[in-house]
Amino acid sequence: MPRYNTYRPYIKEKLGYRVNKLSVDMGFTCPNRDGNLAIGGCVYCNNDSFVPPYARARFSMDQQISNGMTYLRNRFKAEKFIIYFQSYTNTYDSVDKLEQMYRDALAYDDVIGIAVGTRSDCVDEEKLSMFEEIAKEYYVCLEYGIESIYDKTLDYMNRGHDYQSVLDAIEMSKGRGFEIGAHIIVGMPTETKEEMLQMADEVSSLGIDVFKVHNLHIVRNTPLARMYKEKPFELFGFEEYVSFVVDFLERMSPEMIIERLFTDTPHDLLIAPDWGKSHLQILQAIEAELEKRDTYQGRFYQNGS
Repeated sequence: MPRYNTYRPYIKEKLGYRVNKLSVDMGFTCPNRDGNLAIGGCVYCNNDSFVPPYARARFSMDQQISNGMTYLRNRFKAEKFIIYFQSYTNTYDSVDKLEQMYRDALAYDDVIGIAVGTRSDCVDEEKLSMFEEIAKEYYVCLEYGIESIYDKTLDYMNRGHDYQSVLDAIEMSKGRGFEIGAHIIVGMPTETKEEMLQMADEVSSLGIDVFKVHNLHIVRNTPLARMYKEKPFELFGFEEYVSFVVDFLERMSPEMIIERLFTDTPHDLLIAPDWGKSHLQILQAIEAELEKRDTYQGRFYQNGS
C-alpha cells in the first residue's frame, strides 16, 4: 500500500486516462509585480525556474500546446491532457477574456481539463462562477499559491496580501464542482521548523483537494538571490529535508492528494541548496524514510483540532 496519496494514480482513476499536465504561459503578470499592489513580485520568483521550455509566452497557445503534447506523449506516454495555466497570476484579467482563453484551450483534441494557478486576491464571485460553469463539462482545478500561513512571511516575500485573503478565497471556492489546489513554500528564514510543520495542521483544515509542498530554493535573477548573497541564511540540507517532509506528511490529512513534495529547479538557475540529487533520488529517499519509520500520511493528523 502507498504510504501517501500521490497525484498520478489519483488523477488516472478520477478521469480514466493516463493524464499529464501541460503548462502554458499566456503572458500574465501579477498585482505585486505591475505596480497595482507592489513592484518586483515575490522575492523568490523566477518563472524560468519551474516551467518547461515549450511554455513560453513568446510562443502562441497553439505552439505551446502542440509542442507540449508531443513532448509529453514521447516522454510519459500521455493519453489526455490538463492544460496548466502556470506562469504568474492566471486569473488577472476580465472574466470575458479569461473564459475565452480557457475554452480555447479546452477545444483541443485530448484536452479534458484545465488547472489554473492564481492568487487569493485575484478571484471574485464572478470568476468563481465562471469556473463553476466550466466544471460542469470539464475537469477544473483552481490552484492557489498560499505560500505561507504567516503574515510575517508573506510580508517578507513581498506577496501583497495577508493570510486572511487566502482563507476568504478558499471558502468562496468550496462546493462549486471544481477542485481546489494549493501550495506552500517551506524554509523561509522568517519561520521556525515547528512553525513550518504547523502549516500541515492548518492546510489540512481548509478543504483543499490537491496539495504541493515546495522547499525554498534560491534562484538566480531574483530579489531573494541578492538578499541571500548579502546575508546568507540556513536552508534545508538533503537528509534534514527528507526527515522534515516525512514529519509534515504525518501531520497532514490522510484525504489530501499530494502532487509535489519538493522543488525542482534547473541547475543553471539554482544557487542553493545544491543537493546533487535527481528528482527520482529525492523521491526514493522520502519513500525509504517512510518505510524506515513504518509511517504514513495522516499518522498524527489531529482532524482539524
